Amino acid sequence: MRKLILPLILALSATSALAAPANPAPGPDFANRQDFEFADHGFVATRKDPLIKAADGRVVWDLSAYDFLKGPAPATVNPSLWRQSQLLTKHGLFKVTEGVWQVRGFDISNVTFIAGKTGWIVIDPLTSQEVAKAAYELVTENLGARPVVALIYTHSHTDHFGGARGMVAQADVDAGRTQVIAPAGFLEHAVSENIIAGNAMGRRATYQFGYFLPKGPMGQVSSGIGAAISPGTQTLIPPTVSITATGQEMVVDGVRLQFQITPGTEAPSEMNIYLPDLHALCMAENANASQHNVLTPRGALVRDAKAWADYLTESIRLYGDKTDVMFTSHAWPRFGQAVVDDFLAKHRDAYKYLHDQTVRMMNEGLTGNEIANRLKLPPALDREWYNRGYYGSLSFNSRAVYQRYMGWYDGNPVNLTPLEPADESARYVAAMGGAKKVLAAARAAHATGDDRWASQLLNRLVYADAKNQPARDLLAQVYDSMAYATENAIWRNMYLSAASELRGGIKTGGGAGVSIDLIRNMTTPMLLDLMSVRLNADKAGADHATVDLVFPDRKEHFRVAVTNGVLIWEADPKAGATDATLTLNRPVFLMMAMAGGNLAAMTQSGQAKVEGDPAAFGKMMSWMDAFKPNFPIVWRP
Repeated sequence: MRKLILPLILALSATSALAAPANPAPGPDFANRQDFEFADHGFVATRKDPLIKAADGRVVWDLSAYDFLKGPAPATVNPSLWRQSQLLTKHGLFKVTEGVWQVRGFDISNVTFIAGKTGWIVIDPLTSQEVAKAAYELVTENLGARPVVALIYTHSHTDHFGGARGMVAQADVDAGRTQVIAPAGFLEHAVSENIIAGNAMGRRATYQFGYFLPKGPMGQVSSGIGAAISPGTQTLIPPTVSITATGQEMVVDGVRLQFQITPGTEAPSEMNIYLPDLHALCMAENANASQHNVLTPRGALVRDAKAWADYLTESIRLYGDKTDVMFTSHAWPRFGQAVVDDFLAKHRDAYKYLHDQTVRMMNEGLTGNEIANRLKLPPALDREWYNRGYYGSLSFNSRAVYQRYMGWYDGNPVNLTPLEPADESARYVAAMGGAKKVLAAARAAHATGDDRWASQLLNRLVYADAKNQPARDLLAQVYDSMAYATENAIWRNMYLSAASELRGGIKTGGGAGVSIDLIRNMTTPMLLDLMSVRLNADKAGADHATVDLVFPDRKEHFRVAVTNGVLIWEADPKAGATDATLTLNRPVFLMMAMAGGNLAAMTQSGQAKVEGDPAAFGKMMSWMDAFKPNFPIVWRP
């Protein structure tokens, strides 16, 4: 059989043409105004005061910040991205269909309100408490006062649950007056996704979302899938109802809801929702007004493009012929069965094409970077605005598919033991005749519009010598040009963020802090895993320590041991030697482990009890690194 298969594969192989330019002219028709009609459909009202503030007076959201988008596209923004940003930043309360409203433009995501017999069923309460509260107030002002009787989280990303306490009180959940509904595995994934690599992800997110960029024609214009992430107070109310299977149905306050479980698509725990009596379909974040990320640039586990496409096929089969309106957790709704069906099919085809053609080229021997430079959607898919790369991109996503199957290694032995970037860069600069010659070559490349090559040259110069300010300034200028040309909003944000730091250094502050609710809902194993990756083996050296942790409030007992530069933990340990046993409620331990609380003070106050050597725990904690949240990205000191 193998003798037959190999010639067949070789016969079917063909040399692919080189890719189109990095920023090809948009395929869709700018004269087509359907998206604008859909985005304006059902507008009711928006806030009179554009400023949404936190309790301390800090502005969390400014609805007027994107007013600059009302004019024509300037030379500093790709016209296609300008159009997309105009659509995404429309803000206010909109009637989607009878009984369904959305508040859009108050955050990167949307919040949906469904009218029940006595109150509101809310889908995805935005990222932060402040904007969620403002959205609820806008609904109350225009549609009347009603309680929230159910909160539904479509999936486990913060911009779809972080505003929960802006709309719902814990007391109402505890008393059963408000249900909190989510797909199976939601809490685990919501808490765990950013725990282990949270510091690195958070730093990279400042680039992806342009946290420190001014909003304007030379700065952040949107995030491609929504305006921006609101930097308010992120909260979480744990679910009380878990959806475990496709086809599961609930009646909530008189409203029938049917669920489609879609794990491993845009989120590890996600679901779509169909309202059969309203012929309305909520596609969560599985169908969008942009190509999405199979691997988000901020960092995450690689998503499954094939599963994503397969679940969209299932959505079409289950709901395609009985849906009159489709709404999502980002962007605007789509109206009419034919429109929805066509959208779902072509959006599905884009993910399937991405997966299948990447794997085909991979099996022809192309590497991830080669595939990224050559892959292009066929015209029938490329001409649809919603398949453009405003958030995800074929370039990034094809490399993600390659990584999912093949890993980072491209098969070339030269890449088995690569030099560190700074070392490699210094050697290349020297081999090319020194910094002046490299800088001159980069200037010449930039002058001819070859910014990809100019950025490669200048990146090596800056990595070879981070104090080379002329190289930094020119690289910043090149990144500006690349940002102004790209159709992808988050690529724009990343280029401009890099340019800003090359010119002025790393900024601090901004963005949302760590959610107290997320910390509270960490399981103890998650917490101990976090301690494991914080352990600096060089600090621990050949030393060792074993500490038992007893949490009476949770009826938990763990043994934590450090030896050989490794932290190992086990639950419910058998009898054995230990240097110390700490007995304390888990919130007290969280304070010490996460906020540097003093064990001696806790012991003296009676909040903690220590048996054995009280210095053992302090020694163990002294081996833990406190991660720097603002490490450099575009140079090495």
